[in-house]
Amino acid sequence: MKNKIRSFIELARLNKPIGIYLLLWPSLLGYILAGINSELHFTNFLIVLIGSILVRSCGCVINDISDSKIDRHVNRTMNRPLALGSISIIEAWLFFTVLGILSIFLLFQTNQLTIKISLFFSILIILYPLTKRFFLAPQFILGITFGSGSIIAYSLESNIFSISIAILYSGIIAWIVSFDTYYALEDKNDDLKIGINSTAILWGGNAIKYSKMLHLFFYFCLLLIAVINNFSFVFYLVFAVLIYLFFYQNKFVKNKKYIKAFKINNAIGFVSFIGFFFEVVYLA
Repeated sequence: MKNKIRSFIELARLNKPIGIYLLLWPSLLGYILAGINSELHFTNFLIVLIGSILVRSCGCVINDISDSKIDRHVNRTMNRPLALGSISIIEAWLFFTVLGILSIFLLFQTNQLTIKISLFFSILIILYPLTKRFFLAPQFILGITFGSGSIIAYSLESNIFSISIAILYSGIIAWIVSFDTYYALEDKNDDLKIGINSTAILWGGNAIKYSKMLHLFFYFCLLLIAVINNFSFVFYLVFAVLIYLFFYQNKFVKNKKYIKAFKINNAIGFVSFIGFFFEVVYLA
């Protein structure tokens, strides 16, 4: 029983929370941004937190179901539960159903606008794993899908979609594509063998350059939001920390330590959140 429970935890990647954080920070940025024009409620903060855990878990399970025959041929994924056979496909589908029911229950604690937006993007969560087979740049689908957490969280507190949330969403999409390209660079050789698409393959020798450009576009969007909303000088001090993290990340990229470069984005998301929180909540 303990081994089975451990396998389900590994299937949902709850033992590797980096993915939860990288979904949570964009969502919290959108949630905090709504506080510029609306009052923030702690209940909705909890919904964003729990929702990030459930949605990321759903995404991991459906991804592994889709890739169950592929993962065993990739060094980094060959020990995943479905690839090893410690969990059956039927058990995985049942687990996905349970997570889906919990997600729907949580969703119905929100408003109609949030429900409509969430249901639309939930379709992409299910379809994303398949895009790796027929779409040359699946990272963009991932960015659109997981970046939607910012819009969904924003809609919990506000139904007025400002230019700031539009800028934030576009920046977050670029950010996700950037760091997931680094992640894909780690699997590039295996993906080429089994015919899986990624921006790391599509962009070839330019993958790192384009990833850096997309990352800097994310920073530009944060800076633009700060200017539009008259953030204080403190945010620009926080922004200086983000610039440092960008160069720190590049050290790992130069040494081809792509997973470490990918993981640095957890700190980038956290620092960005702190900057927004201080300006919108603390100084309010």
